[in-house]
Amino acid sequence: MTDRPLEPAVWVLADPRAGTAAQALGIAERLGVPFRVIELQWGRLARLPIAWPSLAGLAAEARRQVEGSWPRLALSAGRRSAPVARWLRRRGARTVHCMRPGLGAADFDLLVIGAHDRPRPAPNLMEILGACHRMSPGRLAAARGEWAALEALPSPRVALLVGGPVRDEGMQPEVASAIGRQVAGMAGSVLATTSRRTGATATEALSAALAGRPHRLFRWGEGGPNPYAGFLAWADAVVVTGDSVSMLSEALATAAPVFIADPGGLGPRHRRLGESLIGAGQARALGEGWFSRQPLDEGARVAAAIRTRGWGVTAARDATK
Repeated sequence: MTDRPLEPAVWVLADPRAGTAAQALGIAERLGVPFRVIELQWGRLARLPIAWPSLAGLAAEARRQVEGSWPRLALSAGRRSAPVARWLRRRGARTVHCMRPGLGAADFDLLVIGAHDRPRPAPNLMEILGACHRMSPGRLAAARGEWAALEALPSPRVALLVGGPVRDEGMQPEVASAIGRQVAGMAGSVLATTSRRTGATATEALSAALAGRPHRLFRWGEGGPNPYAGFLAWADAVVVTGDSVSMLSEALATAAPVFIADPGGLGPRHRRLGESLIGAGQARALGEGWFSRQPLDEGARVAAAIRTRGWGVTAARDATK
């Protein structure tokens, strides 16, 4: 391995999809050491199931970032980044990969996979609830200060995180309206945000359903600072539609009770996600009674496992001296 003491010993292979990249980034941030982000860009071959350690799926610019020097620890997520991580492992890097890698699952030092994906038992498997993410305790604390004005809204403040169909755009407006009315009925005020998949029609139906209750509604694509983290930081309860692995996992970072709303049309994977969280006592279905729970930070648990093994963390600290 090339000796470059100023080069961070930890790399994050960041997929262009924000939710996928956040899983690896969240672990890196919880390690508390310097790390380098490799912004992956895909070429046409990335669509193929590459069975061997390879950079073949990368576009030329991304390939240049990887070649020439290598980390001691590579953090990755998603099927397309798996061959790149395996290529780095052949050059001495330890590899921690989030989500199913597709081919070559045994060729990683640690696989971090959600229980809802039903991973097969393996020596390198670390099963978690939901997914890793970047909503750390520090980020929530900072958001609480940044969005302190939300404290003036009536309690209980219920954060409502609305997604939509997994493969199509546009939640049914009657579904959005029904969820909005149910949440308004349990809240002193509502802190609502929509996603790209919600759609404009469903967003307006949600807005109408919340009209009789003090609320803030942040529409997908709206200008100005995004209050998403502030909504979570100030929420006395969180309601999340069951279609979003990311939003459900981020809601679990809070100490508030988490309720899962059924947006309709959920596939088996997302139903298993809800069942796994409810079975662990971390969530309940919307409409059930309020309850107490402890914050869940699976990214911190993965980071602790990496520290225990000493994979790149000591070297990264030494590099900053």
